[in-house]
Amino acid sequence: MDSIPAAPWAFLKRTVTSVAKPARVGGKGPLYMGFDLSTQQLKGIVVDSDLKLMYEAKVDFDEDFGSKYGIHKGVLTNPAEGEVFAPPAMWLEAINLVLDRLRDEGLDFKEVKGLSGAGMQHGTVFWSADSERMLKNLEGSKLLVDQLQPSNTSRGGSAFAHPMSPNWQDASTQQQCDAFDGHLGDPQTLADVTGSKAHHRFSGPQILRYRTKYPAHYEQTARISLVSSFLASVFLGKWAPIDISDVTGMNLWDIKAGDWSSDLLELTAGGKFKVADLKKKLGGVPESGGDSFGPISAYFTRRYGFPSDCQIIPFTGDNPSTILALPLRASDAMVSLGTSTTFLMSTPQYRPDPAYHFMNHPTTPGLYMFMLCYKNGGLAREQVRDALNTATYNGHNDKAWDHFNRTAVSTPPLSQKTASAAMRLGLYFPRPEIVPNLPAGQWRFSYNATTTDLTEISPAEETSATDDARNIIESQFLSLRLRSASLVNAERSPLTGKLLPPQPRRVYLVGGGSANPAIAKICGEVLGSVEGVFKLDIGGNACALGSAYKAVWACERKPRQTFEELIGSRWDESRFVKKVADGYGEGVFEKYGEAVEGLEKMERLILARNGEERGKKTGGVVMGEGADDVKAIGVQ
Repeated sequence: MDSIPAAPWAFLKRTVTSVAKPARVGGKGPLYMGFDLSTQQLKGIVVDSDLKLMYEAKVDFDEDFGSKYGIHKGVLTNPAEGEVFAPPAMWLEAINLVLDRLRDEGLDFKEVKGLSGAGMQHGTVFWSADSERMLKNLEGSKLLVDQLQPSNTSRGGSAFAHPMSPNWQDASTQQQCDAFDGHLGDPQTLADVTGSKAHHRFSGPQILRYRTKYPAHYEQTARISLVSSFLASVFLGKWAPIDISDVTGMNLWDIKAGDWSSDLLELTAGGKFKVADLKKKLGGVPESGGDSFGPISAYFTRRYGFPSDCQIIPFTGDNPSTILALPLRASDAMVSLGTSTTFLMSTPQYRPDPAYHFMNHPTTPGLYMFMLCYKNGGLAREQVRDALNTATYNGHNDKAWDHFNRTAVSTPPLSQKTASAAMRLGLYFPRPEIVPNLPAGQWRFSYNATTTDLTEISPAEETSATDDARNIIESQFLSLRLRSASLVNAERSPLTGKLLPPQPRRVYLVGGGSANPAIAKICGEVLGSVEGVFKLDIGGNACALGSAYKAVWACERKPRQTFEELIGSRWDESRFVKKVADGYGEGVFEKYGEAVEGLEKMERLILARNGEERGKKTGGVVMGEGADDVKAIGVQ
């Protein structure tokens, strides 16, 4: 999923990776492919069994197809209704083009044993009744688009019941979201069932709106795919199931029951007697994320030379696929420090809340992917940095980070000059925030952890840009700690064997802010981290790499061998990971635990004042916001 305003981890930049491509030695196969169909690009990469990157190519939709489809940043818009959408026909053209470019790079397709892929989450594709027959009978001599979406559909028909796919940035479904949030009682109950409260982009509300706005098209729809299963269907030559992880981004899947929610299908379909029809359109969802869907379509064997036994491994969403680029273990956390902030964790605990997302793990039953997104990240840090430099240099706005960093690390934690002094807490939102649900603004308070007294620091009293340098970093990590506290467990120190308070095992930083030593240091102090804080740099291919790694695991695993076991044994951590800060510090970590309570109290006070009080952890996270900050190198 591409950014807001541009999209897991824009954890990593959607450009050609800077990772050097090793010399290819022929005849050493097998090879595995991974695809990433994002808002603005289709990327294809190839790795070998040792996970080494061998080939890569991309198609940029604006650059390659902008004039033909009239798109901008990969999409078309209807601002009057808040609609954002894209033509699947363009994606069909991109599939042929990216494969052509991989062949031009020297890839011999006959060495490819398996492939998988990822698609931006929440995009929805509507197949026609003729589409599966058309997929099965593709001619290798012709382009996909000319057969599935011909320019003159009166001659050959179209594979699509509707020519557009709602994009994850679409905001046209507020009425439908209200219906979803209320259908089971309240947003918390919806989150308990599906892993998330209702969101504009999620396919459930999107399908409900599609059914009512385009009733004839809905009736002509034989299968509904997500972007991931659309891409898998093309390579498979028939409708592919929705993946076990991606399905949890629809507001339709009952995670605990492991099946479609009949109540939510009834709402979406328009009555209980129409549930069976919608369920047929959606299809079944296999429990395993690693069992092959089957061999590749004969079209790709004939046109490109893929072996007939090349296996199609379940395609998933871009956020789940990105976590596969790093073999995260339970209680490992990843923090994207880009324009916005994104926090992901692999956890065996399912504790949903309207403020964040839980999704099934894409490969490992019993694990979940926890995801938390904030609009404010790098821009908030920049705002404080610029104010500090302006105050320090008498109006000269020095853009360097050096002074900000020195100030942040030299300021005592929470600006406490003595252990008994009040803690200084702040919220810094250049943009309206979603966690908590507050307008743009800045708020500063002093907090007495002993008495729990909270006192606002008025703008007239506030003169310390110096304190802000540390407090902005603290506030962002305190919010992450507040909302992830129930997901971490006590672990023993690898150095002393002492049982430590609950905290992440490791914290991995990605995005532009991961290069900032002051941010890394304070991150470790606030969040803790049994083994420390690490910088992760996989180049520009995180999502596609995760897909390729999934193909390797699915095709080469031993019986009952987990993804983490196989990939972890082959993944060269030394190439991508560097320790940049210590984690848990006795005394300091506990002090920040007291500050978390103050932050929560402060948030609730400001929310009540703004008329938006919705409970302890308020805010409707929009899935995908900040995703380009995980997939793209962002600002500090």
